[in-house]
Amino acid sequence: MTDRTAGSQVNEHEAAVLRLRDVSVRRFTTDQLILDGVDWTVRPGEHWALLGANGAGKTTLLRLLGALMHPTTGTVEVLGSRLGRVDVRELRARIGHVNSAQRVPQDLTAHAVVLTGHSGTVQPLWRTYDDEVRLRARDLLTELGVKELTDRPYGVCSGGQRARVLIARALMADPALLLLDEPFNALDLPSREDLVEAMHQLAEGRPHLATVTVTHHLEELFPAVSHALLLREGRTLSGGPVDEVLTDALLTACFGRDITVARRDGRWSAYSGRRVRGT
Repeated sequence: MTDRTAGSQVNEHEAAVLRLRDVSVRRFTTDQLILDGVDWTVRPGEHWALLGANGAGKTTLLRLLGALMHPTTGTVEVLGSRLGRVDVRELRARIGHVNSAQRVPQDLTAHAVVLTGHSGTVQPLWRTYDDEVRLRARDLLTELGVKELTDRPYGVCSGGQRARVLIARALMADPALLLLDEPFNALDLPSREDLVEAMHQLAEGRPHLATVTVTHHLEELFPAVSHALLLREGRTLSGGPVDEVLTDALLTACFGRDITVARRDGRWSAYSGRRVRGT
């Protein structure tokens, strides 16, 4: 399936979480076309994987979705608001954004880090957090499976634990959209699997939450991922249900080398190159 209006098989009258129409982004300093004519629709409860080689435009696309920049041409609607016609500061407060590189004071406890998601600040604004807010932060740590980290300094948490704390932080605003920018970056195998399980449970427990996860590895996709968008050189190569998009042929076309894809028990894997016999 090569569907530039990804997600179009769903009732068009259903409210979209994201809607991009003929979106292009050009870097004026170099005249480089970073995104070219992207159409994309994401609806409540859909979980998308955003895949593509380095330089394909994934980071730029995610910045558009997070209301961190505007397109050069085309229209971007996020949570029913069109960029260019809305106060982006208010819009950003309604979007959960997780990036492993985001600044977090290392001495804050995990609970304090999650609380900063309520105020949208780096440092806690203690006077703004009432008992209800503090309890919600604890409940989110429990939901992400890291309740035991409540009073542990963020700086001594493992990479996988930090990722789950940051997701809990992003959920403090009760967003309808959660953007995850390579949340599995540099995680070891056990930490990756813990995060995969946490994301799957989160998706199952929040039926209206939509997510977009940028990743380089199919092994990082949690079983609830329902759709995928492939970018190649700033253009949409394919978008739609994962079973139709994550194929040998489309991933080979996306990354420019032979790729074999497999799925087992809801989990994906991919490799490139010939099989080694006898091992």
